[in-house]
Amino acid sequence: MWKFLALFSYTLLCNLASVRSDTDQSDVSALNTWYNILGSPSQLTGWSLSEGDPCGQSWTGVTCSGSAVTEIKLSGLGLSGSLGYSLDGLKSVINLDLNNNNLTGQIPYQLPPNCQQINLAGNSLTGDFQYSISLMTNLTYINLSHNQLQNMGDFFGKLTKLTELDLSFNNLSGNLPSTFSSLSSLTTLYLQNNQFTGSLDALTYLPLLNLNVANNHFSGAIPPQLLTIKNFQRDGNSWGISSPPGTDGGNGGPTSGDARGKKSGLSGGGVAGIVIAFLVFGTVVACFILRRRRSKSTFDEEKLNEDHPFSLLGSNEIRGNQIHASALEMKSTESSASTTPMKLEPSRSEVLKPPPINHYKSFENDYLPKRNVTVKRIDMTSVNASVHSIADLQMATGSFSMDNLIGEGSFGCVYKAQFADGKVFAVKKVDSSSLPNQEPDDFMEVVFSISQLHHPNINELVGYCCEHSQYLLVYEFQENGSLHDYLHLVVDYTKPLTWNARVKIALGTARALEYLHEVCSPSVIHKNLKSANILLDNDLNPHLSDCGLASLVPSTNHQVSHQHSCSGYSAPEVAMSGEYTLKSDVYSFGVVMLELMTGRMPFDSSRPRHEQSLVRWATPQLHDIDALTKMVDPALKELYPVKSLSRFADVIALCVQPEPEFRPPMSEVVQSLVTLVQRANMSKRTVGGENMSSHLDDDAES
Repeated sequence: MWKFLALFSYTLLCNLASVRSDTDQSDVSALNTWYNILGSPSQLTGWSLSEGDPCGQSWTGVTCSGSAVTEIKLSGLGLSGSLGYSLDGLKSVINLDLNNNNLTGQIPYQLPPNCQQINLAGNSLTGDFQYSISLMTNLTYINLSHNQLQNMGDFFGKLTKLTELDLSFNNLSGNLPSTFSSLSSLTTLYLQNNQFTGSLDALTYLPLLNLNVANNHFSGAIPPQLLTIKNFQRDGNSWGISSPPGTDGGNGGPTSGDARGKKSGLSGGGVAGIVIAFLVFGTVVACFILRRRRSKSTFDEEKLNEDHPFSLLGSNEIRGNQIHASALEMKSTESSASTTPMKLEPSRSEVLKPPPINHYKSFENDYLPKRNVTVKRIDMTSVNASVHSIADLQMATGSFSMDNLIGEGSFGCVYKAQFADGKVFAVKKVDSSSLPNQEPDDFMEVVFSISQLHHPNINELVGYCCEHSQYLLVYEFQENGSLHDYLHLVVDYTKPLTWNARVKIALGTARALEYLHEVCSPSVIHKNLKSANILLDNDLNPHLSDCGLASLVPSTNHQVSHQHSCSGYSAPEVAMSGEYTLKSDVYSFGVVMLELMTGRMPFDSSRPRHEQSLVRWATPQLHDIDALTKMVDPALKELYPVKSLSRFADVIALCVQPEPEFRPPMSEVVQSLVTLVQRANMSKRTVGGENMSSHLDDDAES
């Protein structure tokens, strides 16, 4: 009997132990330690400083398989602190995603040893690319972009499974590691905006499909094998020009009469060469004239392109424009400037990889003349969106009743749709007249493009319908409506946005634009950025809508551009020429920031004439702290950090510059806003009423 009782007691204890924790204790201990190092942030709901059950209690961002923690995804939560020293205890973790936080310090030696994907982008990590990463032989994806890393070792020989490596926007310098040549599976490599020098020889025989080495200090000749890469961006370096065969005089260098001790001047062979060149030139001119006569229409079309040289600028050329050195300086009250250049904050999540190149359309060239070409069929199997029938959408929207109408935009009406399974979505009915040729293929091309956009601050496309000449897009539904409604419509159940919330909305929207402009390939111009297209979820996180619909707003559509201009969001060059660029998006974003700061409409005819245009009224006052405090939205009730307000205004001033070339790229706007958040310590230092002067003094001294 006692044996039976002993066995029963043992079994009961085991069961109680299993009830107490479903998670491997080594994983629990590692997470407990790291949670303590992070300072027990409130964002990590369910986490604890000791014990706990990550798998059984659903800790924020933790995914398990059985009793083992397999994934940690904590992107965009504003976590601060370091990565600690305990993560190597997570033996089963295969995906570590901590991008878009405020993590500092060095990348620790202790990382999950069996990880396959690491995303630490968009933090403030410094120091070296750790040797320990080179020992993680299962890695297929590494993203360390938009940090402040400075040194890189030469130890990549074991990472033969790695397919994507992103080291862009750091302070990395020196020649490329020779062991890069061992990355036999690498198809995507981003090295832009660093300080690399030397040649690209180490990359010569890699199976690269995407390569970006722009804005470094590379030199020498580009290996011919790399020139075959379709998505190869290399502007902003000091490339040498290889001498064509036969021009080196047999000595391996360029021909120079003086260098070889011969007198300068033309030899007989030189004269003969000139004569031959003239003959060839004459033949080419004659052929050109004949071709011109035979193909007048083709020439006219090419001439039209010549008349609009701005439309031929690619996104790389736009981004390659140099901005005046003082264009991004903040106020003199900033901390003493470092010699380290400002790093740029990304907007990436675990899926934040450049969308596949759309071979059917370039958003950057929407304003080029339409040509009569055969429409290419799109492989819709690559579209990550559900197909809906008209009947389903009619039922979900109450036959598109007015009761479910939640908005009306440039391309059609938007309805709230509640499906039988309880899920709620937003359905946009696209006006067929917006489609270039009013054909299903045009719509499917748009669907394909939108479906490639994945970012936490972009409103996700989840479905579509193309049936009986009806074109509909199904999106995520955001409970808090648009930023426009939140700022300008008085609703009983909404509270005024706090200063912290406004800065968060600006930063999230900036990250979405940075993704469209600088991550997507080809770059995506939004063309219709306004507060009505910034949707807010339950946590007031922004989700930019209408992304990827730029093809429905051709630059030559002066009616649409005029409407945008009259709304107060349009850049001066759009109002004059109807041409949209990346920099016109930056201007529109600056206007949205002004809305957030002042609570005013971009254009308000009810105000005195000199105050009707928000940009025109506000711009002269953006660098006057006394004027700024009078411009701030009264709904804030003076609860904001004065220095944060000043820096916010500095960013606005840059974005709404009349000349496009002086507006910063969105990556620099993001970094300026991130710096603002990090330095303002917004939650602790507020200004209000009688205490304003004292806090102003505090801010000036910090």
